Amino acid sequence: MNLSEKLSKTLQVCFTEKFIKSAVLIFTMVFIVSSCQNEAKYMVENGVTKVLNDYRKETISDIEYQLRFNIPKDKSAPVTGSEIISFNLLRSRHPVIIDFNETTDKLESVLVNGKMKEFRFENGHIIIPGKMLNEGKNEISIKFIAGDLSLNRNDEYLYTLFVPDRASTAFPCFDQPNLKASYLLTLDVPAGWIAVANGALSNEMKEKERTVYSFVKTKPISTYLFAFVAGKFKYRTKEKNGRRIVFYYRETDKEKVEENIKQIFRLQFDALAWMEKYTGMEYPFNKFSFVGIPSFQYSGMEHPGVVLYRESKLFLDASATQEQILNRAKLISHETAHMWFGDMVTMNWFDDVWLKEVFANFMADKIVNPAFPKIDHKLAFLTDHYPKAYAVDRTAGANAIKQKLDNLKNAGMLYGSIIYHKAPIVMQQLENMLGAVNLQQGLKQYLNDFAYSNADWDDLIAILDSLTDKNLYTWSDVWVKEAGMPAYQRLVRNDTLIITQSDPAQQGRLWPQILNVSMFYEKDRKSVPVFQDTETISLPMSENNPGLILLNGEGLAYGNFQLTKDDFHFLSTKKIFTLTPRQRAVAYISGWENFLNGRIDSQKLNADIELYFQNEEDEQNLNLLLKYYQSFFWRYSTNIQREVLARRMEKLLWERMENTQNKSLKSLFYKTFIKTAYSPDAIAKLFKVWNGDIKVKGLQLSQNDMTTLAYELAVRKNSNAAVNIPDTILEMQLARLENPDKIRKMRFIMPALSSEDNVRDSFFESLKDPANREHEPWVLTALSYLHHPLRAEYSRKYILPSLNMLEEIQATGDIFFPKGWMDATFSGHNSIQAANHITLFLNNNPKLDPGLKQKVLQSADPVYRAAKLVKNKF
Repeated sequence: MNLSEKLSKTLQVCFTEKFIKSAVLIFTMVFIVSSCQNEAKYMVENGVTKVLNDYRKETISDIEYQLRFNIPKDKSAPVTGSEIISFNLLRSRHPVIIDFNETTDKLESVLVNGKMKEFRFENGHIIIPGKMLNEGKNEISIKFIAGDLSLNRNDEYLYTLFVPDRASTAFPCFDQPNLKASYLLTLDVPAGWIAVANGALSNEMKEKERTVYSFVKTKPISTYLFAFVAGKFKYRTKEKNGRRIVFYYRETDKEKVEENIKQIFRLQFDALAWMEKYTGMEYPFNKFSFVGIPSFQYSGMEHPGVVLYRESKLFLDASATQEQILNRAKLISHETAHMWFGDMVTMNWFDDVWLKEVFANFMADKIVNPAFPKIDHKLAFLTDHYPKAYAVDRTAGANAIKQKLDNLKNAGMLYGSIIYHKAPIVMQQLENMLGAVNLQQGLKQYLNDFAYSNADWDDLIAILDSLTDKNLYTWSDVWVKEAGMPAYQRLVRNDTLIITQSDPAQQGRLWPQILNVSMFYEKDRKSVPVFQDTETISLPMSENNPGLILLNGEGLAYGNFQLTKDDFHFLSTKKIFTLTPRQRAVAYISGWENFLNGRIDSQKLNADIELYFQNEEDEQNLNLLLKYYQSFFWRYSTNIQREVLARRMEKLLWERMENTQNKSLKSLFYKTFIKTAYSPDAIAKLFKVWNGDIKVKGLQLSQNDMTTLAYELAVRKNSNAAVNIPDTILEMQLARLENPDKIRKMRFIMPALSSEDNVRDSFFESLKDPANREHEPWVLTALSYLHHPLRAEYSRKYILPSLNMLEEIQATGDIFFPKGWMDATFSGHNSIQAANHITLFLNNNPKLDPGLKQKVLQSADPVYRAAKLVKNKF
């Protein structure tokens, strides 16, 4: 037991837990100070530990950065920088620890209060002894060479991406979310480049071959939200109701720009207006602009004043589906909601990163409703969030919404479908418990109380708990702080429906929630809302044997709902189409989960899929079903089953595509057809579409569509197509492209599609160099084709080497990259051999970071299930 732990144990006899934590923190600070003063060696860990975070929060305040970056035209030349960090030191003689996650040779000089002083540099930290500092205001001036890891440098542009702890890879700073600061930024860039940052532009000075941009001081923001972009961009400006917004982009297709630009601006202005009305607070920052980045790592990133988007998420093709159009609106709304939830009020520590994401997603679902009046938004919420949340919560790697975090360097492992999709479901439950008005009132108070500061989940729960007689702390413990989901079984006995909730992990947990029990009789149907907070509940029934019982009839409850033989029989007939679209979605989702848990034979599911595709008309349900179909076709079917299924489904998909007048549905059927084309005739048909011999009536295919089609044809080159696919099809498609960014992307991906094994081997080897993984979306697309199901037997050999690279992938990649890397690597595999490779890796690495192990188990879950199901020929 260390000295800090002994102190804690002693204090427990007399003092409260809160006092203990404060006392231990004080003791830790005293220990650090005395160690530094005595010149004893104080080892600072890599990253920002929770201990360091708390220590600095107690000792440092009122931070301001004056930053200058000199950006050369040659992306291989170093970016140099200088800064003045001013701050108040709250207690004298305390050391100051500044993060700079680079090598010491990147530090050119360090001045403390105007004087050159000695300092230590350890594990990515500059440590300045307390004796060199003043109680009160201090200034530290540093000249440095910026690290390239998060500068995302390209030939004609660069952009920063510092979430969650990457600001310190570019410049020395206090890289933690609860040390907010103001920024005064100057960028010296090549002539002809535009620069944009969090703050508004205050001055632009042009010289012969350089331009210097200066920006006004920002409001207090966290380091992960500080951002700038510089390069060759076009831009458009729009003003409305006194607000001016600038959109920067690189798209070269003028027609595509004009087709999208008005809608993009409309969505942005509407989202800001909606948030201002809901929160009762004006937009909290001094200017608003956004930038479209080709192949941006994420869909979007919420830097205040300079929101970054993946450009293709904004500029949609003419063949865009309803889902893609709706998702664009949700994306813009999501990032806009972050201006209040995350940017203005920020989590205290990254273990509450879910808190900013849940409100961004939850608000986005509300914001888009008025703009899409013809869409059933409750159905959209169900089909968007539930399948993605279940895909993680059903796995051995399931994680809680709120997770533990000891070091910010591991914060990227907290991101995933649980915080983006399960958390909004839980928030919807909370709104149903509190009422929409009470939740809005509580959120307004939360934003006002913590404006431009930091807060955690407990701060919000304390506010909301005062607005209800329900115990939100108990509710929160299982829904927010526990992993997994409840399982439900039911039986009918003596005109009574008995519903049992159980804990699959056998930990005795109970998830209180409202069930909407829907019972479907021959000539009648009933829906009964019931709050279940005990293991078993009973409901009286007017008739003994309904044809179908959906425990989650309204699609609001969350869990694994076991279906019975009677349910399966009902859902396998046209009776299913007597249900509402939302009830059908509940049935489809429940049916899929039951299949994955081995309760439905794959032959039966095969027949059901055909029935559903022949009769389902709701686009949102069709979109859900088509995703399930692709997964079933490639992952859960044997080769023999696939051949039989392909003959029927290819014909059905093509016919539905040709016969529908709905452009979005036409595109949906087309895109599923090209992704699942398997028979020689289907592949030949695709080639004729690519070379122009076949035109899809009513569907305008873009260059992006034709490039994807070329990829799909290339991967099928040796699949006995009824037509000879040219060896040069990729080169021919490349020659059609004009946009330089898209040309570079295609050139990168092409080797992964080669029909020559040695070319694909060389491409995989090249990914071991971090420099070749800089464009992460390109890498993931290439990996998905490298591991295409048609090449799975050969590509299986890449699985273990890919897993052995994981720790480096985490260290050098952005937050979603490790999970994306594994998803793409496992995407085409369903064999026992592939599953064994994954198991071997886990067995050989018992000390693998727990967060990484969780991600492996999440990504591997479909492989394990498929290996079992396909082996047993279910």
